[in-house]
Amino acid sequence: MEASVTKVAVNKLPLVGAMFWATKIVATTLGESASNFVTMAPLNLGYAVGAIIFLMAFALTLAMQLKADRFHPAVFWSVILTTSIVGTSMSDYINRTAGLGYAGGSILLTSLLVIVLIGWRMTGQTMDVERIATTKGEILYWTATLVSNTLGTSSGDFLSGGLGLGFRDSSLLLSGTMLVILAAHYLTPISGTVLFWAAYVLTRPLGAVAENAVEKPVTQGGLGVGTTITSSALLAVLAILVGWQTLTDREYRRTDESIGSDRPAPIRP
Repeated sequence: MEASVTKVAVNKLPLVGAMFWATKIVATTLGESASNFVTMAPLNLGYAVGAIIFLMAFALTLAMQLKADRFHPAVFWSVILTTSIVGTSMSDYINRTAGLGYAGGSILLTSLLVIVLIGWRMTGQTMDVERIATTKGEILYWTATLVSNTLGTSSGDFLSGGLGLGFRDSSLLLSGTMLVILAAHYLTPISGTVLFWAAYVLTRPLGAVAENAVEKPVTQGGLGVGTTITSSALLAVLAILVGWQTLTDREYRRTDESIGSDRPAPIRP
């Protein structure tokens, strides 16, 4: 019974490894850039309109993910991307249009994320993302993802703007924190689930400040590359990563179905 549950979970969500984290950072960084492309220059549709458009896109990709019977890299990472895009626009609306500011927005969203995670814990559903095998557990996972990606934009803006660290120093601080979490994974008995969610949340502000460091004008502390070029480059990298995972996942499933084969099963990314 345990083996069958694990298999369902692995087929529905990706295994957590270097490829997972690389793709997560690229997808969430692209989300920041894509949201800016629509809500600010060059389309300038505004945060409220952008949030509505992106919420519909998120609902569509989430419906596809929940309906899927196994892990589809393109579908899964599309949901991650749309949560990041809508999270960016909602965060910008809360912080700037609604007037809460970076600190107020970060506090509000941090509190909301804590409530979601505590509520998840109280349901009795596993928080180990490699073992989520129920629709309820998956909905909780995506709820936490949406809130954490929204928080990521606010916390990134708070570090770089609210505290005045700038994009570069904020990136260095967040990168250093990620390395500490990685070391804790290998050197301490801290729960892997706790470390996963800590890293999962931090990848979003890391992507936000890194994207801003490239996109924003030089006068604002960026490199002045612009949203169009930044978004296009990130989209190309994401397409390569997702394409690679699609190919390796197909090979994994072919090998998994070949019971009795002498061929060793490849390691999934």
